[in-house]
Amino acid sequence: MADNKATQEHIDAAMEQAKEAMKANNFTVAIELLQELVAEAPAEHEAWYFLAVCQRYTQQAEAASRSLQQCLDIDPSFGRAYQEYGHLHLAQGRVQEAIGSYLDAVRRNDSLVSAWRQLIDLATKIGDLNLRKDAEEQYRRLSALPGALLGVRNFLAEGKLLKAESLCRTFLKQNPKHVEGMRLLADIGVKLSILDDAEFLLESALVFEPENPFARFDYINVLHQRQKYAQSLEQAQTLLAQEPSNDRYRTSVANQLVAVGRFEEALDVYDDIAMRVPNSAPLQLLRGHALKTIGRIDEAIEAYRKAYKASPEFGDAYWSLANLKTYRFSDAELQQMLTEEGASTINTDDRIHLCFALGKACEDSERFEEAAYWYQRGNELKRVDAAYDADRMTQQLKLQQVHCDAEYFRKIVGSGCGDPAPIFIVGLPRAGSTLLEQILASHSQVDGTLELQNIPAIAHKLDGRRMVYDEPQYPRVLRDLEPDQARLLGEQYIAETQIHRAGAPYFIDKMPNNFRHIGLIKTILPNAKVIDARRHPMACCFSGYKQLFAEGQEFTYGLTEIGQYYRDYVELMDHWDQAIPGFVLRVQYEDVVDDLESQVRRILDFCGLEFEPACVEFYKTKRSVRTPSSEQVRQPIYRAGVDQWRHFEPYLEPLKTALGPVLQRYPI
Repeated sequence: MADNKATQEHIDAAMEQAKEAMKANNFTVAIELLQELVAEAPAEHEAWYFLAVCQRYTQQAEAASRSLQQCLDIDPSFGRAYQEYGHLHLAQGRVQEAIGSYLDAVRRNDSLVSAWRQLIDLATKIGDLNLRKDAEEQYRRLSALPGALLGVRNFLAEGKLLKAESLCRTFLKQNPKHVEGMRLLADIGVKLSILDDAEFLLESALVFEPENPFARFDYINVLHQRQKYAQSLEQAQTLLAQEPSNDRYRTSVANQLVAVGRFEEALDVYDDIAMRVPNSAPLQLLRGHALKTIGRIDEAIEAYRKAYKASPEFGDAYWSLANLKTYRFSDAELQQMLTEEGASTINTDDRIHLCFALGKACEDSERFEEAAYWYQRGNELKRVDAAYDADRMTQQLKLQQVHCDAEYFRKIVGSGCGDPAPIFIVGLPRAGSTLLEQILASHSQVDGTLELQNIPAIAHKLDGRRMVYDEPQYPRVLRDLEPDQARLLGEQYIAETQIHRAGAPYFIDKMPNNFRHIGLIKTILPNAKVIDARRHPMACCFSGYKQLFAEGQEFTYGLTEIGQYYRDYVELMDHWDQAIPGFVLRVQYEDVVDDLESQVRRILDFCGLEFEPACVEFYKTKRSVRTPSSEQVRQPIYRAGVDQWRHFEPYLEPLKTALGPVLQRYPI
């Protein structure tokens, strides 16, 4: 560890030395220093970036271009590298290429003042009035910011969250009522998953400036992420009242209407905007998602098609079609996807979506080798963004076993909130949890809700504020909870989830990752029910690997990573079985497929519910379903997907290796 620290100190010192040479316009010396540095530390993308800057100043255009490519190979999201490409193209008189590079730069970091300034000049030169207007507005806003906050924005764009937080807090100590500073600190809170702090900051900002539309828009988004949908809708309506003709604000209201289940009202708003702005791909995507959720699939398909027709490179439109699981692409659509994915100008997010869509299209056509290629390519690109640490997750899950053992559970008997309403369905994504939810939600005494964020939020709060690699306080801190504190946390969970319920005595929380927090659940809600949705490890892991999730589930973007995660999950579930026997019911997906009624009766018996035939005929239940399996659970049980992974078995050796002995244990 000391050697690593010394190496980093050496890198930092060499970088500072090179920057000082650059400030003195001594680019030859800076180039020598930076070339030595990239030889010693070739993964330092900023060293490649500064080397390219120096090479441009010394008119070494080809060398500069090679250095920038090295930089972007390491970090494809580094906005300053695209800005430097723009400067390089501009120096060579290549106006269109320069515009493209500057636009790529501000898509990744919209705080690059130099890129916006150049876009103003270039848009004027080519007569693009819309681009000029947008660039002028952005430049004006950024130029008005204090230098410290501009620095915060740049740190944020480059993922340097701790530097951004430190600089922002220092600024706010001197300017405690600066709303833009509060907005930025709230944004940092969102990125660090400290949503309660972000909510408080934005609420306070609106006390100081109640008419500030940017602060209120941010506040709406934080409330939405906290699943406080009634409040987010109220705030969106307040914002719209300030500017009733603003389509962005109208869209926000519609998004909140979707969240509270008022789909028809939301669709009326989307449709009205679409009549006036028919070529908005993001709007058509939102329409498609709402239509899909309520089962109007043909209309959803048409909306997704309109989205890609409006923007042929819009990868999310193709992926949304693929994610229906029942859609089949035409040859023309497949060719269009290949063309767009192969374009050098496409952004990474669109490319990722296209890769996963191409994988699904090839799989449906039984071209399994091609499908494996596209799934692998999409996952590799996504894994760069996810920055997931599998070994760190393993250690976090082991802490649950250390601190939440049988002795701990014996000591807390009688504490917590006694409400028996929650039914938790846990496990891995794509393990059949949506099917179990649909079965239970078909019962007259059970409300289906969402993948609720409340338990992870409580765990995050208990963990406290700390650096990423500091020793976690949670779950050790559970041992310090007084019975009244545990009861209050349970009551808080019941109160905060009330908005998602429709009056039934019981409700489902289908957040799969709650298997990590069964100790917490037992502590604060001892009478809750927990169902573990279990599926064959190869089938479950491969299904997760080929799924592009809207958010979270970072462990799925690599075969080794997802295999290790499944193995850790099984080990932790074994622990819960031993520490709190009988608290969790395990349901094997294959058993449900083979003998539906027996498994339905078993599940209902565990939950203390009388048998109802509607649970066996779950596919007839009319309700909104927001997960990727929405169309599958609107059909009777079928076996087609059980062994689908076997078509890809030649490409799944890393997964088998990572699963190890767990693979031989199934059914577990």
